[in-house]
Amino acid sequence: MFEVATYLILFAMSLALISAIIGKTVYEKILAVNIFGTVTVLFIALFGFLTERPEFLDIALVYALINFIATIAILKFFEYGDMGRSSHINDEADI
Repeated sequence: MFEVATYLILFAMSLALISAIIGKTVYEKILAVNIFGTVTVLFIALFGFLTERPEFLDIALVYALINFIATIAILKFFEYGDMGRSSHINDEADI
């Protein structure tokens, strides 16, 4: 039964990749990549369960944190155009 779940997760990962490739806007593509990362976390955890290696759960949690931080960073980049402070914050600091 867990093997079937693994194949379904792999299918969901492929659908997320296809959605990332054919997405119309940047935000749809970012959402699809975020979905791919989330499903990858499920896959890593399930694979660790199937191979009886509980340390894979730690790897899945680290991957989830990296996925979250990367998504926030990419969205900030597309919103403001850079990864640093926005210009209006620097102007207020000079006063």
